[in-house]
Amino acid sequence: MADVEQKDTVIVGGGPGGYVAAIRAAELGQKVTLIEKGDPGLGGVCLNVGCVPSKALISAGHRLQDASDASTYGIATSNVVIDFKKTQEWKQKKVVDRMTRGVEMLLKKHKVEIIDGEAILDNDHQLRVIKPGPKQFMDNDTGRTITWKNLILATGSRPVEIPHFKFEGRVIDSTGGLNLPEIPKEFVVIGGGYIGTELAGAYANLGAHVTIIEGTDSILNGFDADMVKVVEKNLKKKGVDVVTGAMAKNSEQDDKSVTVTYEVDGKEQSIKADYCMVSVGRKPNTDNFGLDMTSVKLNDRHQVIVDAQGRTNVEGIWAIGDIVPGPALAHKAFFEAKTAAGAIAGKKTANDWVGVPAVCFTDPELAEVGMNVATAKEKGIEVATAQFPFAGNARAVSLDEPDGFVRFIYTKDKKNIVGAQCVGPEASTMAGELSLIVNCGMNVEDVSLTIHPHPTLNEPIQEAADIAMGFPTHI
Repeated sequence: MADVEQKDTVIVGGGPGGYVAAIRAAELGQKVTLIEKGDPGLGGVCLNVGCVPSKALISAGHRLQDASDASTYGIATSNVVIDFKKTQEWKQKKVVDRMTRGVEMLLKKHKVEIIDGEAILDNDHQLRVIKPGPKQFMDNDTGRTITWKNLILATGSRPVEIPHFKFEGRVIDSTGGLNLPEIPKEFVVIGGGYIGTELAGAYANLGAHVTIIEGTDSILNGFDADMVKVVEKNLKKKGVDVVTGAMAKNSEQDDKSVTVTYEVDGKEQSIKADYCMVSVGRKPNTDNFGLDMTSVKLNDRHQVIVDAQGRTNVEGIWAIGDIVPGPALAHKAFFEAKTAAGAIAGKKTANDWVGVPAVCFTDPELAEVGMNVATAKEKGIEVATAQFPFAGNARAVSLDEPDGFVRFIYTKDKKNIVGAQCVGPEASTMAGELSLIVNCGMNVEDVSLTIHPHPTLNEPIQEAADIAMGFPTHI
């Protein structure tokens, strides 16, 4: 039986929440031990098989489209081809591997002890680290037993699997969607949320014919309908078929194709494709590392219940990221990580979910922060809106990307900005400024008096504020 090792701050999971918590805790003087089982590895889903590699494929699709058709600018191109094997090698070696090496370097710089293995909780005070392998649960001598002063759980989430669509062969999850060996001619995506719609657009840009099958009445359900309409228009231009109100029923595959059967308005239909990617959501990893052996309380969605600092009901155990309530976003996990590490060090920290930006890398991009009109009304806040179209922005027009708008939601009495929305070019980049505006509690006059450089894509932020002030300029 291995000796019990006593540690200061132990973190389970090396994803966006875990590695940031490790760095911040080390900066605050704690001796940190990070346990990572290696699947997917340091950087977690986001860096290895999620946010980052998906943006690489999206960028490759944009480059291909730009090279294939630049006639708008008077540029003639011909014989444009893509070597998808090289694209995948670039994505892995130049993007993912580079970033994961960077994370490892930062952890070592901060003298974080990294333990390779899977953490299994025994009780409220102790865990075992099991080395990968067929004997991992059989031989106690292959593991380590650890106790802690503080334990931060950052175990992330995994894709939801639906009946009759087991992840195998040509039925894949988002990880499989990012690592296809070739560009499919026909690609079916079940689920029109963030991940599904982003990758549908990416593969459409790369040359695939894509069909999105969505169970609700609209794709991208979290965003306002007029924002989604701009994205749908662009998907239609790419030849993407969007089927809403559809229930995926069954899949049958051979070594060359998969046939997906779905039901719309009581009628079954089938579509044959090279691959079917299922992207209907993710579930928290709270069921696979012994959490049931502790007294930590979960809600009815199997998420860990925490306070504003990430503290669970068990003294010395904290939780952050996808396993706690709130949107499953990497930047939310970053913030929660710093909050928990700070609280352990005695700092006055707290999580504030007012200004968590939601971003979707569709064509065009979507960004939202704070309240929309519906949520404001639910809270009894009387609001008004002001929006400026990118069609009136010189930079957007010069990029031939005039679709979309920036919109503020502000209180009618004091004109304080409680929400901001953007659909258009580089909305993801502008989300940072919009988040700052909402988080700082600015009113429309504050933004109107902030000079924005010309010609830039973020000028519509100031223009929307001008409209709210009653003094529109370029509209």
